[in-house]
Amino acid sequence: MSTIHSIATRLRQGVRHLLTGAAAAGLVASIAATPALAQSAAPEAPKELRIGYQKNGTLVILKARGTLEKRLADKGVSVKWTEFPFGPPLLEAINVGSLDVGTTGEAPPIFAQAAGADLVYVGNEPPAPTAEALVVPKDSQIKSVADLKGKKIAVAKGSNANYLLIKLLEKAGLKFTDVSVVYLAPADARAAFESGRVDAWSIWDPFLAAAEKQLGARVLADGKGAVANHQFYLAARGFAEKHPDIVHILLDEIAKIDQWGKQNPKEVARFIAPLIGIELPVVELAAQRLTYGVKPVTDEVLAQQQKVADTFAELKLVPKHVRVADAAWKNSRK
Repeated sequence: MSTIHSIATRLRQGVRHLLTGAAAAGLVASIAATPALAQSAAPEAPKELRIGYQKNGTLVILKARGTLEKRLADKGVSVKWTEFPFGPPLLEAINVGSLDVGTTGEAPPIFAQAAGADLVYVGNEPPAPTAEALVVPKDSQIKSVADLKGKKIAVAKGSNANYLLIKLLEKAGLKFTDVSVVYLAPADARAAFESGRVDAWSIWDPFLAAAEKQLGARVLADGKGAVANHQFYLAARGFAEKHPDIVHILLDEIAKIDQWGKQNPKEVARFIAPLIGIELPVVELAAQRLTYGVKPVTDEVLAQQQKVADTFAELKLVPKHVRVADAAWKNSRK
């Protein structure tokens, strides 16, 4: 009996040992797996931040100064810059996944949303209504916006100048259908304007300043009293939601450049001119109309954007009604 009891005791001890070892092994395995799970839950920083910019504004200076690259280097993130002639193709690049963030005027995001682009407003500069205008050749007999009835007007479709044209015609008592609108990209529009194939041109800086300085173009009306003309920073929704820290770093660096630009307006022109390949007098004129001070996009600004969207929808220039609030960024610092 004693032998049997001894064997039974050893068996019970062995079972307890096995169970304890298994539990410990399971605990160790669980602890070992936890960091991997936590790591997979936290998104890794992107290897590259892809930015779209245009020939004017803060991003041109930011690109040249390289401060963003230095700031992101600690995170192992490089920066790729791509220049665009105007807003719509830039936002299309965001839509198809070729860019992460970019800057445009107020109308392009409306067209992009209407086309199904999943983007968000991450910031905006203060209004700059004088940085876009409706111009005519210096020897034109047209003296007012009302005189444009039945005339040909060049404008880039879906651009902020497209909205400007609508509002200026409205202010002069004309309908959009009272004029013949010729949709052309800035370079083609300038050629048409210079050759006399169009009677007027709705355009923004620095193309506006170039038309004034180089062609003697005469301003019929600018955006003052008609449009706000905000400059917006937009991002692909997926990128902004996955990497809000990267977007905030970008906005912080933009804010620093804005502060420098506001305090050194003359230096801005001298700095930008060689970067964009435009002569200094043209850039000086455009720089005078720049505004600085990037801010989070407020409900008030989104409401102004909704008016832009409603205007394009009423004229059937976009295929469907756009709800601008759907593109608000939930990670905005307000």
